[in-house]
Amino acid sequence: MGVRDFTIYDVVNRNAACFGDKQAWFEADDNRSLSFIQYKEMVDRLACGLLELGVSKGDRIGVLSKNCLEFFVVYGAAAALGAIVLPINWRLSREEIAYNINDCQPKVLFVGDEYGDLIEGIRPGMPSVNEYFNLTPHGNRFRNFTSLLDNTGEFTPPDVSTDDGFVIIHTAAVSGKPRGALLSHGNLLCTHMHFSNQLKITPEDVHLNLLPLFHIGGLVMTTNAFHAGSLTVNMSKFDAERAVELIEDKSVSHLFEFAPILASIIEQQERHSRNITSLRAVLGLDTLETIEKYQDVTRGTFYCLYAQTETSCLGTLGPYHERPGSAGKTVQLAQIRLLDDEENSVPTGQTGEIAVKGPLAFKGYWNLAEDNARTFRGGWLHTGDLGRFDDDGFLWYVGRKAEKELIKPGGENVYPAEVERVILRHPAVDQVVVFGVPHAMWKEGIKAVCRLRDGSKIPAQELIDFVGERIARYKKPHYVEFVSELPLKGDGTPDRERTKEIYGGLQ
Repeated sequence: MGVRDFTIYDVVNRNAACFGDKQAWFEADDNRSLSFIQYKEMVDRLACGLLELGVSKGDRIGVLSKNCLEFFVVYGAAAALGAIVLPINWRLSREEIAYNINDCQPKVLFVGDEYGDLIEGIRPGMPSVNEYFNLTPHGNRFRNFTSLLDNTGEFTPPDVSTDDGFVIIHTAAVSGKPRGALLSHGNLLCTHMHFSNQLKITPEDVHLNLLPLFHIGGLVMTTNAFHAGSLTVNMSKFDAERAVELIEDKSVSHLFEFAPILASIIEQQERHSRNITSLRAVLGLDTLETIEKYQDVTRGTFYCLYAQTETSCLGTLGPYHERPGSAGKTVQLAQIRLLDDEENSVPTGQTGEIAVKGPLAFKGYWNLAEDNARTFRGGWLHTGDLGRFDDDGFLWYVGRKAEKELIKPGGENVYPAEVERVILRHPAVDQVVVFGVPHAMWKEGIKAVCRLRDGSKIPAQELIDFVGERIARYKKPHYVEFVSELPLKGDGTPDRERTKEIYGGLQ
């Protein structure tokens, strides 16, 4: 490590010294709590245990689990060793989970209780994994997590730089397969500084972690709260009634959410007459109606942003009330340009592809040199998203470029092409176009417009279930419409834009 380097493990050491016995973590499921110095002790012991297994700098450590204290300790131990955490989205199908694991070839895999049977079933097809551990004390299929803590915690940390990789988060499949986005220690630390500054996060704050730790939003908000010396109140999975209890009982001050989380919190608060006025800052994506209702109930501030995993969960940020409907302004340590198809900047008020430059830009997709060359062409991170700037510098999100069309139900990323490929595997379907439509609960829903083969019939629900059995269930269509003909382009393929124009409403 150079004299100017700083890593996530440096944050662990710094906070143990600065905050000592102050509470760092509260586990809502079982009421466990941990101080900053106790967290460092667990991190150091786990790092020693992993070293004894042969885990070294650059090796990957897989985790398939709901949120828990042990999951967060794995992040700390990986930072200490310079290893890279591979958090697996537990909502994926077993085939998708196996693909992501084999894509990054972790040496060690930590498994939550409810996923032991799933992993056992695909274990023969994951040759890189040498050791399997139950992540929580109740699992009995693999070795116990606590066996890795049976040591002194004394080790010599390797040289790890700010720019070294820290986590790989797989993004949605644009053209067939997910891509592992590699983020560095510096990427996360840069996001921390922006969030702490704009949301005014201090050691007196309390963060409620509702989002999974495999998600960039859940990860950076939790590491940011830790970095700031705040308490994180952790939920293994979201439950609105329990969340409202925790907000009141723990005086929660901030959280990150996607629709419909905030609406369900407000509904439970009204039903049970709970006091959630401590919730002064909420960050995320939601409907204008829900945002305004939250601000009326709490007098708090909702912060809007533009972000991707590839931009370390940040690009623009700002309070909703400054320009309702916008994504805020460019953050301090970023440049954003809007580009046309010839890579020229477009004038204010016109739409262009959002391109980002600065320390928030991720390191690249894991082992995908061609994709990286295209993504970083011209010295800018090309996001595939479209936006426009107004005269005051606020960014207005417009959508995705046609070749990277994206649907976002409840904050998850779903690419139509992936859903279409699965639907076309059904023997009754001849042609299909999938696209996003408004949805009352998830803000955006998934619609499939299908032409069946001659003589074929299939209930819509059967096709929806067919998709849900083959890829993550959040990717299955909410709506299916069968048509006698789809509009076609000159080459005989479905005309996506024309199909959306005709069938973009809900039947």
